[in-house]
Amino acid sequence: MDTTIAFILIFGSLVFFHELGHFIFAKRAGIMVREFAVGFGPKIVGITKGETLYTLRLLPLGGYVRMAGEDMDSVELQPGFRVGLVLNSKEQVIKIVLNQNKQQQDMLFLETERADLEKGLWIEGYDEEERLVRYSVSRKAVITENGKDTLIAPYDRQFNSKSLVKRAMTIFAGPLFNFILAFFIFLTIGLIQGIPTYEPIITGVNEDSPALEAGMQKGDLVTKIGEEKIATWQELASKIQASAEQPLTFEFVRDGEVIQSSITPKAIEQNGETFGQIGVLYESPVEKNPLKAVAYGAEQTVTWMVKIFELLGMLITGQFTIDALSGPVGIYKATEEVAQYGIFNLMNWAAILSINLGIMNLLPLPALDGGRLLFFLFEAIRGRPVDRQKEGMVHFVGIMLLMVLMVVVTWNDIQRFFF
Repeated sequence: MDTTIAFILIFGSLVFFHELGHFIFAKRAGIMVREFAVGFGPKIVGITKGETLYTLRLLPLGGYVRMAGEDMDSVELQPGFRVGLVLNSKEQVIKIVLNQNKQQQDMLFLETERADLEKGLWIEGYDEEERLVRYSVSRKAVITENGKDTLIAPYDRQFNSKSLVKRAMTIFAGPLFNFILAFFIFLTIGLIQGIPTYEPIITGVNEDSPALEAGMQKGDLVTKIGEEKIATWQELASKIQASAEQPLTFEFVRDGEVIQSSITPKAIEQNGETFGQIGVLYESPVEKNPLKAVAYGAEQTVTWMVKIFELLGMLITGQFTIDALSGPVGIYKATEEVAQYGIFNLMNWAAILSINLGIMNLLPLPALDGGRLLFFLFEAIRGRPVDRQKEGMVHFVGIMLLMVLMVVVTWNDIQRFFF
């Protein structure tokens, strides 16, 4: 598969499912979603369905779900504003037109005195005969400005009107869906390719090796080393590697016959360490079982979550530096290498990236989902929310710092791969 196509498909899928988590939980909570975007920057294509604009944007570096009330998108009609009103048969305002000077059919003009477009849903002002009048505003009214229509957002449809639990779940749902996506990718691999059994079955014997000299053959199933039972290849390899130049008694089964043989692992030095080797090859047998595929998907998801947390711990403790991190360029190059080994390796890589994206977003850093969840925790402890302007400033600073970090990481990737 072409690397560019593979990268776009993988990264696009991870972003899509992340934002889909936010979107689904927002809708379940009754929050108005104004836009569902994959990518940042200029819009390539956009489709409006219901109250949501679905867009594909130029820069494939992320995405967002824009929720009503979350980004201070409400329109305030100040006293003296001249607006055009369109009413329905119930004398409710269904459209408020700003910057409108020309008279249109069925449109009333009003010089605004006061308005409440969130809770009370009314607008009051002076009509063309200078009478003070008040009109109720429909919950589905539209504000038109410079030809662009925007639905009003009654307060109960706004993000901040919802309970702490609903807001927290809406934010947490993004990373959660990344973990769910990883599980289903691993599950699909298990269903199609099969699940590794890790049985200690020899699949090849090297020439001039201790194993060949001892009579070991392809297909032998190792069951014991000395008095220690062997159930998996990992146990077999670990025992051999720890026993360099030490005679071991192997028990293995060949065509139903139990055979014993003494083998002394050869000492091999690598990176300043010595380990044993007997010269056998291994390729894990696979088993196709739907129930075990489900367990395999869950096991792999948890295993990689633990590994990524371990790597984060190493970064925090200084065991490796920021130079070891990779950005989009590094991920692209890694995708290029993985793609050479087939579709299943590419799927495995996509699942790992999805878990990584979920965990990175849960870090308690400003502008990330974890940072927002941290503010919700403060709210739960204090009993009242943090001032929205202060929180917004913290997230803004966080976005700036993340952008700087992205530039540094990308520059390191460019130097590493192209210079």
